[in-house]
Amino acid sequence: MSDAQEQAAERAPLPPEVDDFLRHLEKERDVSPHTRKAYERDLRELTAYLQRQLGERFAWDAVDRLLMRGYLGHLTRRGLAKRSVARALSSARSFFRFMHREELVEANPARAVGSPKLDRRLPGYLDRAGAERLFALAETRALSMRFTDVRNLAMVELLYSAGLRVSELQGINASDLDLLSQQVKVRGKGRKERIVPVGDHALRALRNYEAKRDDLQRRLGGKVERGAFFLSERGKRLSVRGVQEAVVGLLRAIDEERGLSTHSMRHTFATHMVDGGADLRAVQELLGHASISTTQIYTHTSVDRLRQVYRKAHPRA
Repeated sequence: MSDAQEQAAERAPLPPEVDDFLRHLEKERDVSPHTRKAYERDLRELTAYLQRQLGERFAWDAVDRLLMRGYLGHLTRRGLAKRSVARALSSARSFFRFMHREELVEANPARAVGSPKLDRRLPGYLDRAGAERLFALAETRALSMRFTDVRNLAMVELLYSAGLRVSELQGINASDLDLLSQQVKVRGKGRKERIVPVGDHALRALRNYEAKRDDLQRRLGGKVERGAFFLSERGKRLSVRGVQEAVVGLLRAIDEERGLSTHSMRHTFATHMVDGGADLRAVQELLGHASISTTQIYTHTSVDRLRQVYRKAHPRA
């Protein structure tokens, strides 16, 4: 599909059934705007494919398992990664499940279609020495007492201390932090809330940042975004991109080659917790994972490291 065709497809009106489903996601399931947009993008792609196969005014009941398998083949031929193909299938399954519940189709044609087997990727993370280098660098820069340097130290400390997603950190309000009890209330995927402990190092960094934040508020005459905790120098809530740029800048300064991301801080938190003997169910709860199988990847990273140590150290490995 050319760029012009893709832009035309994005402007084309959606079938009313898809519109109803997206409203259901937004109003009843309370999904985030980002999640809703992802569903819309996937279902536009599916609708365009079915229109090419069945005609402009196709009936949803005419879609069967073979057509859905053909759709996955079409996505693969377009060069989409397995993970993207699996997400598109998941979107189709959710849509047809909604349609079946509303008695608009007799069956869910996507249900019996197998999802592509995903390659298990071990997430990037910092080892203990790497984490120490990161915090040493962030602490040294924070000695400048510049607002951004003090804020950035507080962000990396909280990311590592609480294992947060970047969107969770960015969405924190001042009222979510209880520094006396050393805990933070986090809104995760699906708007689910959880309470996560805050460690001593992060506590000190957050208190120092609070003082600089108060200074900024006075300097701007109180004109800062109401409620937001992590701010830009102009008093607005720091954007997700702003968080990423600050954290990735520190990560690149200590290890430019590995291409670590903001999410690497979350992986580092989980890996160090599992290495330290933390119960996997506790780590699952701290991370806000819906399924223990998602958390189990950190046992694989631990075993992989043990295997490497074994091969290096054992004389007959």
